[in-house]
Amino acid sequence: MRYAILAALLLASPAAAQSPQLEQACVAVAKNFLLAPVLKTGVVQSFPELDPPGARLTYTTREDAKPTDFTNEIECQFEKATAPFGLTRFCIEETCYSATEQQPENRRRYEEVKALMQRGK
Repeated sequence: MRYAILAALLLASPAAAQSPQLEQACVAVAKNFLLAPVLKTGVVQSFPELDPPGARLTYTTREDAKPTDFTNEIECQFEKATAPFGLTRFCIEETCYSATEQQPENRRRYEEVKALMQRGK
């Protein structure tokens, strides 16, 4: 019995480290960037204990999504793991967006999404 409890605690540890708030913030980043009112998520992971804290997820904008449709990926980084999170960077597939990006268009898209996140949209 003692080993079963220990095993349950060890298996539950990764889930306990997850942050639904960070995950929802990253979903909001994706919705704002993609201009998608509905976004279905597949695998969602968050890392509140890392510096900087962040989340990543697979997603699709298809309404009739099948498990094989979740091939798009977004990764988000924030200033802190609690609200207000303060978006610092996000990457969709191979392209990243932040205040320090070399490409002016990517920097502009970051600023747009950050502004929308600060407004609570």
